[in-house]
Amino acid sequence: MLKIIPLGGLGEIGMNMMAFELDNTIFVVDAGLMFPEDHMFGVDYVVPDITYLKENQDKVAGIILTHAHEDHIGALPHLIREINIPIFGTPFTVRMAGQKLTEFGMAYMARTHTISPGDAIRLGRFEIEFIRVGHSVIDGIGLNIGTPYGRIVHTGDFKVSHAGPDHLRTDLNRFARLGARGVLLLMSDSTNAEKKGFSLSDSEVGETLSRAIGQAPGRVIVALFASSITRIQQIIEIAVGRNRKVAFHGRSIEKSTRIAAQLGHLTVPDGLKIPIRAVTNYPPEEVIIITTGSQGEPMSALARMAGGFHKQIGIMPKDTVILSSKFIPGNERAIGAIINNLYRRGAQVIYEKISAIHTSGHAFTEELKLMLNLTRPQYFMPIHGEYRHLYLHAQLAHAMGMENERVLLVENGQEVLLDETGGRIASKVETGRIMVDGKGIGDVGLSLLKERQMLSEEGVVAVTIAFDEETGVIMYGPEVVSRGFVFEAATGHLLDDAQCVILEEVESISQDDPERIEKVTSRVKSSLRKYFFFAIGRRPLVLPFIIKV
Repeated sequence: MLKIIPLGGLGEIGMNMMAFELDNTIFVVDAGLMFPEDHMFGVDYVVPDITYLKENQDKVAGIILTHAHEDHIGALPHLIREINIPIFGTPFTVRMAGQKLTEFGMAYMARTHTISPGDAIRLGRFEIEFIRVGHSVIDGIGLNIGTPYGRIVHTGDFKVSHAGPDHLRTDLNRFARLGARGVLLLMSDSTNAEKKGFSLSDSEVGETLSRAIGQAPGRVIVALFASSITRIQQIIEIAVGRNRKVAFHGRSIEKSTRIAAQLGHLTVPDGLKIPIRAVTNYPPEEVIIITTGSQGEPMSALARMAGGFHKQIGIMPKDTVILSSKFIPGNERAIGAIINNLYRRGAQVIYEKISAIHTSGHAFTEELKLMLNLTRPQYFMPIHGEYRHLYLHAQLAHAMGMENERVLLVENGQEVLLDETGGRIASKVETGRIMVDGKGIGDVGLSLLKERQMLSEEGVVAVTIAFDEETGVIMYGPEVVSRGFVFEAATGHLLDDAQCVILEEVESISQDDPERIEKVTSRVKSSLRKYFFFAIGRRPLVLPFIIKV
């Protein structure tokens, strides 16, 4: 019996991880992270719970990375730290993954194997062929997974484009040939199942970029994802035609462009590239800066420029700033703040809501239908997306004639079983989200998030009382201090009255009571929260510090 177990990425955007299990072999597809949601105060990022893999680590034969985006490779260090397995991926993906492991001080642990589209490997009874797919990052792959029960096709993240060089386009011929030979199960990218028609082509975006840069009266600053090598190459070619110099700014941009150039995916003519410190040596109309910060990251180069505290680049009135990327859900407010600051400093800002300056790397509905038609699967499983994306993709398959029982709509942890009798959804395995906060991994749970939310919304009140150990008389306090709750001057005698509430509770408990400290602590906390809610409608976090001296 073949098991397919989604450990992340089904029911959410990000955190992609899928396990395939047959006999004594498990292989994993991707190990991605997810950026924190609004309620995850202080959390840096989120990775999948790999308890199932750790419980079966003797079976895990390797991991295949479909491409180099963070939502597919960002959790790799956390996986490799627990289970050091071979890593398979295309050259750019492997090099980017290696950089990430290096950042975690784990480069010495990496057992990487570079593959190319058309190559195949065998892991246990799985035979896995790699298929070229077009995406918003170079070197993306889909998978043709041969099993004793039939062929499984995993598209990876993909879009269909008929423009550009072959090595950047989805290999539709290969998917069609697999469909002709018979596909048991298609697993297809659902991210843009809400978007009708066809996705915008890279050539159309290139034309928009060329017009915007050509019309710019001064310096041009383009913010994008560091992995958008195709877009960066377009900008370089535009710069050549417009007699502008190019400066790469941002550590991630510098790393990705260096790797892409070494692999032959990026061509920068001699004399075109200048260091960021040399930008001011050229007239503004002769410069393009390619930088990070398109998602509103608070300490990114673009955010510092917009805020006016960048050491080398200050925004000037004739600057044109182009945000050539999608607004990732959850980042809209931060991106909007940067756009507002850029406008305040006199820059012209171009972004996806007002111009066709970005194209998605994920297929729209007509492209999803094309993939279904080419592969003609017996069973279909939508992957990669929030539940509404999976649902709409499933509905698309139904509309194309697939029967309900042949569309497997699952979320994280739900096993899909395949054998001689066909495919079905079975029981669930343990999955979840592990939150990473600084160097802490998994030590932030729901209760801690609730406390952080309470602190952010209601503030904190600290109460300090010291009792004489022998007599039980108050030697110090009660001292009441608040942070993020109220300004004492603005609320009259609120904190003074709180002291009276505390003293009443203290006096109600006998000095001879052996559990006096515990009772005072509990009652002070409860009474103060009730009093504050009665007085001003707030429930701060109350922290009593009751000691004997």
